[in-house]
Formats: sequence, structure tokens, C-alpha cells
Amino acid sequence: MMARTRIFTGGVIPLIALLGALGTTAPIAYADLAADNTFTAALNSKGIHFASPQAAIIAGHEVCDELGLGRTQVQVATDVTKNSNLDGYHAGYFVGLSVATYCPQRAS
Repeated sequence: MMARTRIFTGGVIPLIALLGALGTTAPIAYADLAADNTFTAALNSKGIHFASPQAAIIAGHEVCDELGLGRTQVQVATDVTKNSNLDGYHAGYFVGLSVATYCPQRAS
């Protein structure tokens, strides 16, 4: 049986694409390395792949930023689905994992 692999090339919002194009990345605090490694490993285990681990981490933080602006997890997951090749299940997983890893206070 052939494994399905999904590559997340689109951003949660166009800002991520702009950051990538400019080569700008958010600095990663040393204390976050374990969380970042767990986050990217969990994405990979579900067949969700980004251009780089850093791109995945930035997108995960962007989910939290969007929730901080008052958007719901469903709205953010819908945007992920529209801006990537992820289906609803994988977009929901990505949003849920982002919340659990980077902003558990936003869990609903």
C-alpha cells in the first residue's frame, strides 16, 4: 500500500509566504527546541510536510496569532485547507497540534 504524503506549501495567511520570500524567520528560543522538535515530528508522522522545519514552526505560531485575533479554530483550519493541499482532517490536525504545542490557552 502506498503511503499518502501531504506537503503543506501554502501559508496560513499570505504573511508566511512573504516572510519566506524575504528569508526572514522568527528567532527560536533555546527552551522551545523540544516543543519544536515534537511538533515537527508529529506533523511528519501524519504525512504533513513543510519546506523546512522552520516553516512549520512559523506556521504553527501563526495559527496562535490568528486565534489571538479572535478567529476560531474552525476558521483557521478552513484557511489552511484553502491555502494548502491539506484536506480537512489534516488541516484540523495541524491547527489542533499548533494550539496544543504553542498556545494551549487558546484550546476550546
